[in-house]
Amino acid sequence: MQYFKKIIQFALPYKRFAFLNIIFNVFYALFSALSFIALIPMLDVLFEQDKIKAIKEPTYTGMLDIKDYFKDYLSFKVHDFAQDDASRALLLVISLVILLFLLKNIFRYLAMYAITFLRNGVLKDIRNELYKKTVNLPISFFSEKRKGDILARTGTDVLEIQHSFLSVLELLFREPLTIIFTIIMMLIISPKLTLFVFIFIPISGFIISRIGKTLKKKSDQVQKEQGVFLSTLEETLGGLKIIKGFTAEKLFREKFEESTSKFYRFSNTLLNRQNLASPTSEFLGISVIAILLWYGGKMVLIDGTLDSSSFIAYMGLAYNILTPAKAISKASYSVKKGNAAAERVLEILETESNITDLPDAQDKTEFSTEIDIKNISFKYQNDFVLNDFSLKVPKGHTVALVGQSGSGKSTIANLITRFYDVNKGSINIDHLNIKKITQNSLRKLLGLVTQDSILFNDTVKGNLLVAKQNASDQEIIEALKVANAWEFVENLAEGIYTNIGDSGNKLSGGQKQRLSIARAVLKNPPIMILDEATSALDTESEQLVQKALENMMKNRTSIVIAHRLSTIQKADNIIVLAKGEIVEQGKHEELLENKGVYYNLVKMQSLS
Repeated sequence: MQYFKKIIQFALPYKRFAFLNIIFNVFYALFSALSFIALIPMLDVLFEQDKIKAIKEPTYTGMLDIKDYFKDYLSFKVHDFAQDDASRALLLVISLVILLFLLKNIFRYLAMYAITFLRNGVLKDIRNELYKKTVNLPISFFSEKRKGDILARTGTDVLEIQHSFLSVLELLFREPLTIIFTIIMMLIISPKLTLFVFIFIPISGFIISRIGKTLKKKSDQVQKEQGVFLSTLEETLGGLKIIKGFTAEKLFREKFEESTSKFYRFSNTLLNRQNLASPTSEFLGISVIAILLWYGGKMVLIDGTLDSSSFIAYMGLAYNILTPAKAISKASYSVKKGNAAAERVLEILETESNITDLPDAQDKTEFSTEIDIKNISFKYQNDFVLNDFSLKVPKGHTVALVGQSGSGKSTIANLITRFYDVNKGSINIDHLNIKKITQNSLRKLLGLVTQDSILFNDTVKGNLLVAKQNASDQEIIEALKVANAWEFVENLAEGIYTNIGDSGNKLSGGQKQRLSIARAVLKNPPIMILDEATSALDTESEQLVQKALENMMKNRTSIVIAHRLSTIQKADNIIVLAKGEIVEQGKHEELLENKGVYYNLVKMQSLS
C-alpha cells in the first residue's frame, strides 16, 4: 500500500468531502441495520403474536435484556396506536419500514454525492501534476520513454486510481460500518447465533484473499501493454505518409495486432481472476446462511430459545452482511489493480530531473557582451559527440556551424538552450555560467527556429502567442511581415484567426517555416538559434525563408546551424566541425581560398 499512501496526499484538499462521506455512511449503515429490526413488529402483527403482548409499557432492566425490551417497547407502541385494529398496526409498521429504507437510501445518495467531488478532484489534480511534470522533465527523458506509455499513464492509469480510490473509501468506511451495525443488531437478537457466524467468517476471508494475490502483477502487464499499442498508434498517425509511401501497412498492422493480442490475453487473465471474487464471496456467504438456517431453525423449532419473527429478521441481517462483504472483496482486488496503476503514475511524478536550477541561480534579463563556450565535452550515451570544444560569439555577430551529419552541430544548440547539460567545461553568457542562470530567464533570452516546423492545432494567432502571450493583433501582423508570412496569412479565410490544422498541416512546408520564424520574431530575443531552418525546403521557399531569416537576424546575435551552405555566406564566422572538433573557421571567402574541408563541402553542394 506504499503507493496509495502517496496518492492519498492528493485527497487532502478535498478532505471535507471525505468527512461528509464518512458521516453520511455512518447514518446509511445505521439505518440499513435498523430497517431489518423494524421488520420484527410487522412480522409479529402478521403472525398475530401481538395479541399476547403486554399492553403496559415495558421497563428497561439492563443491556442483557435489551433485545426483549426493544421488541416489547415496539409492540407496546404498535398496540397503543392500533387499539386492537390489526390493519392499523400493519399500516404503522409498514410506514416505519418505508421510512427507515427511505432514510437509508437518502444517506447513501448523500455519501456518493460527497465522494464524487473527491474522486473527480483527485483525478483532476493527478492529471495536472502529471502534465506539469511531463513539461518540466528534460528532453532526454522522452528519448527513453514511449509517448504512448505517457498517454496511457495520464489516461487509463489515472482513471484506475480514481476507481480504486473510491473502493478504498468504501472498504474503510461504508461497508465495514454496515457490517458492524448489522452485527450489533444480530448480537441484540441472538448472541449465541452470532457467535456461531464468526467461526465461518475468517475461513471465507482466507479463501478470498488467496484469489487476489497475483492481481497486481497481472494488472501491471495489462497497463504496460496498453502503453505499447498506444505508442504504435501514435507513431502510425505521425508517420502515415511514410507507411503508405513504403506500403508498410501490413508491417505496422502486424505490430499493432501483436500488441493488442498480448493485451487481450493479459486482460482475460486479469478480468477472469477479478470476476472470480464476486461468485466466490457470494457462494461462501450463502454457505454461511445455509448453516445459520440449520442452526437457527433448531433454536426456533426445537429449543424454543428464539421466536420466529426475530429469526426471520436475523436472517435478513445475516444476508445484509453479504453485500458489503462482497463489495470489500471486490474493492480489495480493485486496490491491487489500482496499486499497479499508482506505481506507474508515481514513477513519472517522482522522476528527478537531471537539469535543475541551482539554489543560487539568478534571473538574467539582458545580454550585453558575448556567449563563451569553454572547453566543453558532451556525450548522449557512450561516445563523446563534442571533445574539448570552445567558441566565442560576440554580441551582434552571426556564427555559422557547418559539417557532416553527426559532427555535433545540433548538440551545441541543445547545450546552449540547456536541453542537456555539458559533461565537462562550461557555457557562459556575459561571463556567467548558464547553470547559474534560471532556465526560465535563460530561455527568454533565446529564440529558436528548428528544422521541423513545430506548430500546434490552433489559429495562426494562437501559434504566435506561444512566444508572447499578451501580444496585440498589430504586433502579430508586424512579426508576420518581418518573416515574409503576412503575404499568405492575409489571404487565409479568417486571416490570423484561421486554424492551421494538426501540426500546421493545412499549410505548405515553406509557409509553416515562415510562421515558426514569425513566432521567434514576435518573441524578440537578443540571441537567435537557427537549427537547419531551411534544409527541408524547396528552392523558392528557401529564398523566401532566407530573406525572412536575414530580416530577423538584423541587430541580433545568431548561431546558425546550416546544412545548405548558401544560407550562411554572410556570417561573421563560419565554424567547420568534424567528429565534435573544429577543423576550420573563418569567413566564407577565406575558407574558400584555403581549399580545405569547407571548400570541398561547397564544391559537393554546387555539383549536386
